[in-house]
Amino acid sequence: MGQTIEQFAAACKKALTDQPGPEGRKKVRDLLRDILANDKEFVAKHVTDETPERQVLYEDPDLGFTILAHNNRTAKGSSPHDHGPSWAIYGQAEGETLMADWMLVQTPFGDQPGQVRHVRDYSLKPGEAHFYDVGVLHSPERKGPTKLIRIEGQNMERVKRAKFVVIQ
Repeated sequence: MGQTIEQFAAACKKALTDQPGPEGRKKVRDLLRDILANDKEFVAKHVTDETPERQVLYEDPDLGFTILAHNNRTAKGSSPHDHGPSWAIYGQAEGETLMADWMLVQTPFGDQPGQVRHVRDYSLKPGEAHFYDVGVLHSPERKGPTKLIRIEGQNMERVKRAKFVVIQ
């Protein structure tokens, strides 16, 4: 029998409590990689064909981190963004996500979006996970259906984020 969401969340919470900051977050990324690569039962249970595009699986009442399932049925991309005051870990369960990293050129100010310049592209394949710390700019693009498990430092549905535009 695979791990339960409660067991996985407890392991994440322990990592984040034992090592606050980036090192604990990297440990959570490693935990997610392990579950994606080795616990097919967990993945099959939590990211099904019926899963919506964004579904909260667990939200920690103490630390606020949120574990989500994503079932993207069609191609989709997003513009460069960060996660405001938070961090995120993208874990690829099925399909492939093309990621881009961006460098901040000008900080957003008031209603003016920030400006970013492209740094690099890479792909996330099943079993892989990538950690984006606070302020790290990135953008995902999916050419077809994908399934992910993603962990946010806090539930981003309640966070206002700055906009960014691409410059050459």
